Order: sequence, then C-alpha cells, then structure tokens
Amino acid sequence: MGPGNVETSPLMSDFLRQCGGVAVIDGGLATELERHGADINDPLWSAKCLLTSPELVRRVHVDYLEAGADIIITASYQATIQGFKAKGFSQEESESLLKRSVAIACEARDIYYEKCRECSCDSTGDGRILNRRTILVAASVGSYGAYLADGSEYSGDYGDAMNLEFLKDFHQRRVQVLAESGADLIAFETVPNKLEAQAYAQLLEEEDIKIPAWFAFNSKDGVNVVSGDSLLECAAIAESCKKVVAVGINCTPPRFIHDLILSIKKVATKPVLIYPNSGESYDADRKEWVQNTGVSDEDFVSYVYRWCEVGASLVGGCCRTTPNTIRAIYRTLPGRSAALFLA
Repeated sequence: MGPGNVETSPLMSDFLRQCGGVAVIDGGLATELERHGADINDPLWSAKCLLTSPELVRRVHVDYLEAGADIIITASYQATIQGFKAKGFSQEESESLLKRSVAIACEARDIYYEKCRECSCDSTGDGRILNRRTILVAASVGSYGAYLADGSEYSGDYGDAMNLEFLKDFHQRRVQVLAESGADLIAFETVPNKLEAQAYAQLLEEEDIKIPAWFAFNSKDGVNVVSGDSLLECAAIAESCKKVVAVGINCTPPRFIHDLILSIKKVATKPVLIYPNSGESYDADRKEWVQNTGVSDEDFVSYVYRWCEVGASLVGGCCRTTPNTIRAIYRTLPGRSAALFLA
C-alpha cells in the first residue's frame, strides 16, 4: 500500500471504495478515558494512559469500532520522546511507549474482529455495530505545541525564533518509530501553522517514510489555520507531498467546517477528511472545557450529510465527541445505514 498522490494511493482509494465512498473516523479519546475513570491531568494528557492504564485505551478503541469507526487513531497525540524523557524515561523506553500506542490499537482491532466472528445473530439489542470491514490504525502525531501542553497548538504561535530545522529535528525520531510500528498510516493532527506542515512534508520525503500520512489542520475563524496562516497555502503543501493521501480539518467547531471544505477543495484533489470537535470552548489557563458551549450529537450529525455533499470523504469527531456521536454518523451516511448493525 505504497504512498503517493490520490490516483496512485491504493490504500486510500481502495479503502474509501470499500467504505462506500465515505469512511468513518473515531471520536474523542481523552474524554472517554476520563469517563472510564482515567486521570489525564498531566502534560502527557491521554498518552499518560499508555503508562498507567493501557487496558482503558484498548477499551475505548473497541468502543469506537463497535460504534462504526473505520479508522482508529492511536493515543500518541501528546506522546513524544522529549515528553517521556522529561518524565525520567530513557530513549529506548520512550520509543517503546510510542510503539505501545500502535500495538494497543492493533490489539483492539483484533478483539473487534474476534467479536464479529463470534456474532452469529442479527440483533444483540445494545446498538453495537459488529460488521467485519477493513479497519485502519492511524498513528497520531500532535504538533510541537501539543508537546508544550500550553495551548499553543490552538494558537500556532511558537515565537519568532522558531524555524523549520528545529521542528524537523523535534519530530524526526518519533515519526520514524511510529511509521515502523505496524500502523497503516500517520495522522498529523491539529497542525496549527504552515511551518509545521512544511516540516512534516519534508520529513516524510527525506526520511523515506514507508506508510502514507494525512494532514489535519485546525481553524478558529473558518478561514485560516489558527496561526493566521492561509489554509489554502497549508492545504497546498499537503497536496504537493506525494506521501500525503488525505488533507483536512480537525479540532475545529462544526459551524466552520462547510466553508473550510470548500477552501481545501480549491487547491486539493486528494480526499478531504473532517473530524471537528463538539464546538465547546477550551479554557487553556484552567485546562478544562467550558460546559454547554458545544452542539448536541443530533446537531453535529445534521452537518455530516452537508459536509459529504461538498466533498468530505472521511468524517469523524475530535475533542468531546463520543462513541454515540460516531454511531450517529455511521447511521446517517448513505450506504452505511443499510449495512449490518445490531440494534
């Protein structure tokens, strides 16, 4: 499944065809981990659970597969070698934790397939979707701002001294390890500025990364990425990188998504992916979500058909979305609602 542009990437084109034209991405990880009792109040955020409660990470992955997700994203968004070393881990231990994030997701996929194999009835009555299908594991790479854990992935402001070589050096080993860990693709998520997109694209080419990647940018105004850089210019970087097989938006309020898809389509021919947050506001100082500022699952899903209509090919959720959100997306997609689901 060698990487390439949209015409020569069998991974993405075959996968989307198997999904009936639109693939479902999973939803928020941290919120679900907390719901299951995990404490992630830490600079490592959800990556802390790779250390403390890998079984919870696996459980959440399975929950999303049973909700209809075709792609599960690993718990490595805030997992960096530098961050693990700051906690006292060695280089080898840090790399092992990155690999563990992918292994846990692959285990969840195996568990799900076993459940599908064991299920011989048409209905279990609990809403689970037990439908054997191609499932991809996407290894998450968060931005440099995510490592800083100071909210700067929501501003894209890394200071005037930041440069391309620093960012490439920061991400290089992490990307290499994740690419060799058994994941199907790399998900560069919440990319906040043009410089980091350039760093990722050059790394993919220069390091001859063997698996494909997607770029997902974030926006707070529905026009530009959060740093103020042009979304068109950022999307064009993804479009011109042969290793990138999809480009889109994540961790952005749903109300902005329609226009952002239209903007991306002006410069990109590759599949467009969309996984917004719930629309809630995040207070970076208090490190918590502001209650009652988001949209309901019903409202979220009401957007989905319109997003697909204007060109989205992969749709899911980010922060504060849940398996219920993903199940509703699965059921609202033409061609998926007719598939086997047990309800």
